[in-house]
Amino acid sequence: MPWRLIGLAGAGIVVALVVLGRASGMVVDWAWFSSIGYVGVFWTVFAAEALLFVAAFVASSLLLWVNAALAMRFAAPRRGRVPRVFEEALNVQALPGAPIELLRPAAPQLPWRLLIFGAALVIGLLVAIGETGKWDLVLRFIYRVPYRQSDPLFNNDIGFYLFALPLYMAVKNWMMLILFLATLMAGAIYFLHGQINVERWPWRISSAALAHGSALLGLYFAVKAWSYALDRYLLLYNDNGVVVGAGYADIHVGLPGLWVLVFLAAAAAVVAWVNVWRQKYGLVVIATALVFGGSFIFTGLVPGLYERLYVKPSELQLEAPYIKRNIDLTREAYNLRQITVKPFPAEQGLSFQSLQRNHGTIDNIRLWDWRPLMDTYAQLQEIRTYYKFFDVEVDRYHLDGSYQQVTLAARELMPSLLSANAQTWVNLHLLFTHGNGVVMSPVTQKSTEGLPIFYLKDIPPVVAGGPPISEPRIYFGQGTDDYVIVRSSTPEFDYPKGKDNVYASYDGKDGIAIGKTRWRTLFAWHLDDLNILLTRYITADSRILLHRDIQDRIRTIAPFLQLDRNPYIVISGGRLYWMQDAYTTSNWFPYAQPQPDGDINYIRNSVKAVVDAYNGTVAFYVADASDPLIATYQRIFPALFKPLDSIPADLRSHIRYPEDLFYTQALEYRAYHMDAPEVFYNREDLWQFPREPTGPDGAIGSSPARMAPYYIMMRLPGDPHAEFFLMLPMVPSQRENMIAWLAARCDPPDYGKLIVYEFPKEKLVYGPFQIEARINQNTKISQQISLWNQMGSRVIRGNLLVVPIENSILYATPLYLRAETGQLPELKRVIAAYGDRVVMEETLPAALAALFEETAPASPPAISAGTSLPGPADERARTALGHYNRAIDRLKSGDWAGFGAELDALKPLLEELGRPPATH
Repeated sequence: MPWRLIGLAGAGIVVALVVLGRASGMVVDWAWFSSIGYVGVFWTVFAAEALLFVAAFVASSLLLWVNAALAMRFAAPRRGRVPRVFEEALNVQALPGAPIELLRPAAPQLPWRLLIFGAALVIGLLVAIGETGKWDLVLRFIYRVPYRQSDPLFNNDIGFYLFALPLYMAVKNWMMLILFLATLMAGAIYFLHGQINVERWPWRISSAALAHGSALLGLYFAVKAWSYALDRYLLLYNDNGVVVGAGYADIHVGLPGLWVLVFLAAAAAVVAWVNVWRQKYGLVVIATALVFGGSFIFTGLVPGLYERLYVKPSELQLEAPYIKRNIDLTREAYNLRQITVKPFPAEQGLSFQSLQRNHGTIDNIRLWDWRPLMDTYAQLQEIRTYYKFFDVEVDRYHLDGSYQQVTLAARELMPSLLSANAQTWVNLHLLFTHGNGVVMSPVTQKSTEGLPIFYLKDIPPVVAGGPPISEPRIYFGQGTDDYVIVRSSTPEFDYPKGKDNVYASYDGKDGIAIGKTRWRTLFAWHLDDLNILLTRYITADSRILLHRDIQDRIRTIAPFLQLDRNPYIVISGGRLYWMQDAYTTSNWFPYAQPQPDGDINYIRNSVKAVVDAYNGTVAFYVADASDPLIATYQRIFPALFKPLDSIPADLRSHIRYPEDLFYTQALEYRAYHMDAPEVFYNREDLWQFPREPTGPDGAIGSSPARMAPYYIMMRLPGDPHAEFFLMLPMVPSQRENMIAWLAARCDPPDYGKLIVYEFPKEKLVYGPFQIEARINQNTKISQQISLWNQMGSRVIRGNLLVVPIENSILYATPLYLRAETGQLPELKRVIAAYGDRVVMEETLPAALAALFEETAPASPPAISAGTSLPGPADERARTALGHYNRAIDRLKSGDWAGFGAELDALKPLLEELGRPPATH
């Protein structure tokens, strides 16, 4: 009895420790979810995890205990019998006081059956903990919505593969794991009781152990039969190098073979169960040979020979229908079916008048790359060593009556950058709590020194053309990865002002109240920080801010979403917000090509998350209501999501097409723009991303890298005005000439629409790498770069931008100089290319003027000295000359509107001067 009580107490302690270990985290999570208004999400996930844990724990422990109890009953019929291995060990002579001598009198009294029960509980607990993380699969299965499109082989709704099949596979794997553990436990019991002897050949297995093993083997084969039935659906994810999905051999040999294996596994299960009474080794061997031998033949040997001898010689003919399935469903999985294909004639007809008509594009050609601009911002605007810019973003704003593309960076505070002696607990968690403000610059302009022009700068924010900011403080950002305590008795550092500092107190909505001792104790233990309990700075009003990193914050609320790597800051209504694109993904979409760097083969930009940088509030807006995954999550978490139409209008104007999604779609579109199976099979029209000769650091001579998508403001052919796009040029595989460009619209009401403009295949259009080669071959440019390098400066090449204008392509790239020992890049030159011409000038307007000088409007007729025109004609000539000179000045200064106005005024004067004089 004492040993039984000890065993029960031990099992209780184990369970209590696990429960207590989870309790503090659960309470903290509940308090945090309650503080942000999403406690319903917490309870939904908690209930699902708890129910799944209990179900897995009870089922696993019960099955393992019943299995082990039966083994104990058959292996040791006499109650309390010591296992034979222990009996033999106890009979060995030992020195007095040895551990074995202490165990000898107690061994017969040990509650062996209770120990087995405890072992089953512990193993069941570990299994249940591992299964708890699959709550997502269970809820998606329960609340699933149909996809409303069927797979072409089994005619199942695709929702079956997204929601049901993953759960079936998880249950099957759990059953296999339990059978494996049960076999180990039973085998160990029989071995310890001498029922299995493997000391010499032939091995000896008792009839009881053989009967028990046969029963377990029969269960294994029954599960295996179900597994083979499920494997039929896994044919839709095969990849034979030609077809992703079930190909000709899979359907004509692999599928029938799996049906044979289902039958063989079921038959083997019956044979194994019969052997419970027959207890013959031969039957076990026959059953095992049936299954594993059949698996080798019907899933390996026969399909392989059939593929090699019958399919390969006529591969295109036989695989064409299945290639078509792969193409269609891959385009569906990555939403490539929505892409509109248009021709792009790639003409050479640009002129000054063309540029003037497209001033919205020209005025927004981005000359500031994020890498040199980040360095420049750091030198000019980080103000103090503890401030840091983590990224530079590209966005667009309506400023001073024009639609402008700008760059922005949020100034965040990093307490870890404080000097070592200043990194005290008070400084890290009470005093330095938030960043302050953003910087903003136009993408095209620069100062006379080659530095960016600032629309927003300094602390507090100084507005010089940018939007006003009334609340610049950033408590939640990209680098805020530790907790802070606000509303303490010590004021928070706000920003430096000369030799003094300005202080503030947080009055936002976020935070968990920790004024009471029990909450301070909880957080001190949970965060492993005793200072929270001991400090005297915490008051009754104090609050603790957790999950301040915006991506961690969003993942904690919605762990089922995959986040874009690039959140961006937005100024709206005088406040700062973070916008984060989030995706629903799956690796269970049938016939779809997986991403090159992972298993995911389905992705939708289903959610736009908005985080208030001051209050920490998070709002989730459904961006793609047609996605069945997000529709399922809306049913699971009805209070979590809002329709995209409910987002504030100003914030909606800053929605961008996400970069990760566009990059993934572009990767797939390289091959899957080919919709003819014959063309796809031969890879006749495979595309690739262009190469750039400058590497990641932009230095001349760096190894080439593939061009990345970039945001651009441009006017599409036939459209009335410029819009904000995300675009990427394409080149043929193993070639450098440009074949097409892909663009995603970012502005409402056409947000999310994808367009690809294809160039005539018979026309050569220079690609980015070829333009870079022409730049390097330009004597004037190469000599200037060599001269700068010899003078101790480091030349940095910016990314080459492909700028579509009307039906032509313009190329532009910035060139920066940085002193060898300096960290302040300066924009010194702009290189522009069009057709066969390449020029380099100090500014973009000057470069365009040099590039298109041949198409500049003709000068007014020269008036030579001594020539006298009739009075009115003389006046018109002088007026025309004035308009011409002013037009050139406007062009060089980048004033395209003024340039156009002067040309409009010049035209009628030239027409009058060109008319022949009237005859009388």
